[in-house]
Amino acid sequence: MTTTPHTTPRTGVIIVAGGSGQRMGSPVPKQFLLLHDGCTVLEATLRRFADTLPDSEIVVVLPASETERWQTICRERGSMPPHRLCTGGATRFESVRNGLAALGPCDLIAVHDGVRPLVSGALIRTCIATAAACGTAIPAVRPVDSFRAVEGSGSRIVDRDTLRAVQTPQTFRADLLRAAYGQSCSASFTDDASVVEAAGTPVTLCEGDKYNIKLTTPEDLVLARLLCEAGLA
Repeated sequence: MTTTPHTTPRTGVIIVAGGSGQRMGSPVPKQFLLLHDGCTVLEATLRRFADTLPDSEIVVVLPASETERWQTICRERGSMPPHRLCTGGATRFESVRNGLAALGPCDLIAVHDGVRPLVSGALIRTCIATAAACGTAIPAVRPVDSFRAVEGSGSRIVDRDTLRAVQTPQTFRADLLRAAYGQSCSASFTDDASVVEAAGTPVTLCEGDKYNIKLTTPEDLVLARLLCEAGLA
């Protein structure tokens, strides 16, 4: 990356929105559920990045079966931030790889879950600054609960100070991420950080945000709506 301290790195954004409504208990995929003020979860996510990074190129990755639904939502809303639509694959790995192929030249790439609509501008900027300095940035938060590891019929306490809950946007120097996704897919790949690590690049953790929740269950959606109404996220 050939930027100077006074130059903002060109950042590409891949928003992966391939989830279903199964665990949400909804016939509509969760990224299309309403969050607030007629705004869907995916639109809210998209706007967070467009507002924070107005000059970035944004690629939204959706299942082929859901692109028409999203295009209809965009027409009805009328003022959606500019973005490129890309068809996902059978796995998240394939979806991100398709997103990379659709993304133009850039210095950094941020990959974000489409169902994390409360991501803050401050967190996005932290990830970009960390990736610009270190090559990688993985937002993570310290757990507040106690943990036990189950072993056979028993269990043992786990030191929670050694644990972190990983979030997105996971942000990388573009050449590192593109090279990492040249690998074959593996069952050990749980996120982009694991893909990059498997390619031989260590990753750097940065401070995440407790409000940057991933919407998986109906309770998550209720909480997200309440946070929006309260102006906390």
